[in-house]
Amino acid sequence: MAQFRDLDLPDDPKLSHNITYFARALRAAGLPVGPGRVIDAVKAVQAAGFTEQRDFYFTLQACFVSRPEQRAVFHQVFRLYWRDPRYMEQMMSFLTPMVRGVSEERKAKAAEKRAAEALLDGVDRDLPDMPEMEDEGTEIEIDASRTMSSQERLQTLDFEQMSNAEMAEAKRQIAKLTLPVKPIRARRTKADPYGARADWQRTMRDAMRRGGEIQSLATKAPRTRWPNLVCLCDISGSMSQYSRAVLHFLHAVSNAKGAGWAKVHAFTFGTRLTNITRHLHQRDVDAALSAAGAEAQDWEGGTRIGQCLKTFNHDWSRRVLNSNSMVLLITDGLDRDDPEALEAQMTRLHLSSRKLVWINPLLRWDGFAPKAAGIMAMLPHVDSFRSGHNIASLQALAEAISCDDDQGEKARLMAMMRAA
Repeated sequence: MAQFRDLDLPDDPKLSHNITYFARALRAAGLPVGPGRVIDAVKAVQAAGFTEQRDFYFTLQACFVSRPEQRAVFHQVFRLYWRDPRYMEQMMSFLTPMVRGVSEERKAKAAEKRAAEALLDGVDRDLPDMPEMEDEGTEIEIDASRTMSSQERLQTLDFEQMSNAEMAEAKRQIAKLTLPVKPIRARRTKADPYGARADWQRTMRDAMRRGGEIQSLATKAPRTRWPNLVCLCDISGSMSQYSRAVLHFLHAVSNAKGAGWAKVHAFTFGTRLTNITRHLHQRDVDAALSAAGAEAQDWEGGTRIGQCLKTFNHDWSRRVLNSNSMVLLITDGLDRDDPEALEAQMTRLHLSSRKLVWINPLLRWDGFAPKAAGIMAMLPHVDSFRSGHNIASLQALAEAISCDDDQGEKARLMAMMRAA
């Protein structure tokens, strides 16, 4: 824990108002803070006193933090709001776009950008008891006639062409996406009073308890179970911008309640395979992706799809895959390894899963053709071939998952391969 510095309190402090404003910032940053917790925090600070910074910090943390993953967000908002006299300059530096390829003087820690956005944009700027500006009679008109068209444009805009502000808004929309799946009908049955099939074994067993008299007919219905979702995401240099957006999508899917998936497993690969499943299960998206980035050391490097798939098939396939699992393969298919070895690994991966969906951002081009050796080796062994370059394509992915006979663009590209 960092050392705390004494606060410079004003002559007429409004501590309760400041705690209320601080709670608004926490709520904008994603913490479930309501009026009840604000009242509890004011009472707790009144009871604990305001003599030491450490006591004040942990008093507010006890009132506003209910889960371990919320501590990072609380710490950053507290540091920026209560202790740092130059917090405005630091928040603006966190939100300022950086030139790609130039190293930053100090990289923002997990939840720092969320804390800065919450304090700058997420809450009301008007502090209590601030003097009101004189009304100069200037009237500002906002034209919202093209708001919907702007949102539709963002839905179809390529991730690679987005600005920093557009990418931030896209990530907020991606966090709301879901990937529902239909349950799988199993061969085994379960007792069901409304079932369509007679359960003669249970009927006779109940009759034996009543002296052999059948009083009611027991029925049963097939069991249903949910499949696993396994995602293999390419994080090489040609996929860096798309992989970041897809990982935000995978984080939303991993933490979505009621989506239907039994388990969600996520792997990244470039020159080697990395399991990031446990990181994506963290509730905080900033902390999750920061931990995943630290785990995967081959970001924006080369691509060895065949070797990474071999590692997955050999080390992880039996652990995470079964006959009902669905696999999402996110890659552009540009591999320089032996295409025959890649085809062998794709064949094994396809046979080990119930459905294999390939998401390729290169499919956004109208003139895309399966000419690369890696693409020609992979395409025959997938069930569906779809694009994944914008928000709309990620939304359409739900249709490919739910529809058993969806092939996307596979049939058209396979016809091109046969014609060539």
